[in-house]
Amino acid sequence: MIMASSPLAFYSSQFHYSLQRSQKLASKPLKPAPFFQPIKASVSKKPSISTPPLEVSRIVPPKPTKLPIRKIPVDYGLPLIGPWKDRQDYFYDQCRDEYFKSRIQKYQSTVFRTNTPPGPLITFNSKVIALLDDKSFPVLFDTDKVEKKDVFTSTYMPSTELTGGYKIPSYLDPLEPNHAKLKKIVFFLLFLRRDHVIREFHSSLIEFFDDLERELATKGKASFGEANDQVAFTFLARSLYGANPVDTKLGSDGPKIVRKWVLFQLHPLVILGLPRRIEDGIFHSIFIQHS
Repeated sequence: MIMASSPLAFYSSQFHYSLQRSQKLASKPLKPAPFFQPIKASVSKKPSISTPPLEVSRIVPPKPTKLPIRKIPVDYGLPLIGPWKDRQDYFYDQCRDEYFKSRIQKYQSTVFRTNTPPGPLITFNSKVIALLDDKSFPVLFDTDKVEKKDVFTSTYMPSTELTGGYKIPSYLDPLEPNHAKLKKIVFFLLFLRRDHVIREFHSSLIEFFDDLERELATKGKASFGEANDQVAFTFLARSLYGANPVDTKLGSDGPKIVRKWVLFQLHPLVILGLPRRIEDGIFHSIFIQHS
């Protein structure tokens, strides 16, 4: 006999079995879940390294060497003859560097009294004190000890007719009234034209090299000195005064006029390359008036 069973009976039997199984599981005591202890790690104590304490040592400047006070060595020579002889050594026989070097060795001192060009017949008081080391030189900045009036170019000062009747700041002592006034004008001009200096310097250099290349291409050679004088004069005029000399009456003659102007001021103090008798007998001995 075949017995028919409904799906309901099947699911009820499955539910009864599941219920009995769950009751059996519930009757058994539950085992506690395993307890995991946290792992503890400790860093071993850093071994102590004995380091010597930093010692801040105070730099003690060396004590100044107490040298014996000496009288400044001097040898002016005979009147007129001594200054003339020293001028020959300075310009021709020894030249400037050897002139001072030989006297340092002679006196065993970097401070000594001597004659300085031009001497007679332009100046009759050519006696100076030469300071030729870095320790004695700063005394020149002490206005209480050194007077800087009319001594920029040694014992000789050019005529003020070459500078409009005024002494330029280089020949003025800081205590003279015009020193501060002229210095103020110079610094005001530099401040006023400060934005033009770099720009004009750049453009002047470009023109300088362009002119050199153009002259090389046409003549096969170029005079660096003349081109350099021209670009320097143009740069100063355009950067400080805002004027191009080429567009004025000066044209390109500015450097030539400056060389002539400087010659009348400094001819007693420079070597021109002329024969010695002519150069020393005229330019170093006679003051040439500017007409």
